[in-house]
Amino acid sequence: MTNEQATFTAHMLVDGLEREHATTRKVLAAVPEGKKDHRPDPNARSAFELAGHIASSDVWFLNGIAKGEFNPEPDKKFASVAEIVAYYDKEYPAALARVKALPAEKLAKPIPFFGVFNLPAAAYLGFVSNHCIHHRGQLSSYLRPMGGKCPNIYGGSFDEPMQMPAGA
Repeated sequence: MTNEQATFTAHMLVDGLEREHATTRKVLAAVPEGKKDHRPDPNARSAFELAGHIASSDVWFLNGIAKGEFNPEPDKKFASVAEIVAYYDKEYPAALARVKALPAEKLAKPIPFFGVFNLPAAAYLGFVSNHCIHHRGQLSSYLRPMGGKCPNIYGGSFDEPMQMPAGA
């Protein structure tokens, strides 16, 4: 990937990640604190574990891209849903800002990923998005069965119907 291609790719994907952040935050915040241990199957993560994984891994991936290396790190440990949301509110924008500040040559530089991938840094931004959306979809499917409300994600939901702007 050339420096120009990496810069274009990064700008395009960062724009999407900025939009997805608000949606992911809504889903994380929708986990009812009193029911956070809900899991749809004994082999599934609990809603709390899944929410913590989403927040931790999003920040971890972005920081790894910014540093130019991925080091193994367990998910952060949180005491409450509010703590997950506060962490995500603070750390995700800061990590994304570090990525946005990378020069073209760092965005184009391949980063090894545990012997599985060796992609240019900018390409991992697509992986961040896919990984987050995948797990956010899992978590959103937990919400109603655990007594929560499913927020508007890409359009209205039963719990948060689409609101058309005036004059649309």
